[in-house]
Amino acid sequence: MTKDTVVAFRAPEGFSPDPLTDLLRQGARELIAQAVEAELATFLSAHADQTDAAGRRRLVRHGHL
Repeated sequence: MTKDTVVAFRAPEGFSPDPLTDLLRQGARELIAQAVEAELATFLSAHADQTDAAGRRRLVRHGHL
């Protein structure tokens, strides 16, 4: 038999065969987000005293993170 009738089914979106891997990935994403947030806060506080010619702070947070 050179021809078969087996049809490959795709997994539905969002389905993972390994929930432990999903849990670990989500935890890693949260840790990275916390680290970036802390680094940004440290950076902004270290440069808070810098101002432009008009007296405004040179570095401000735009509210995206």
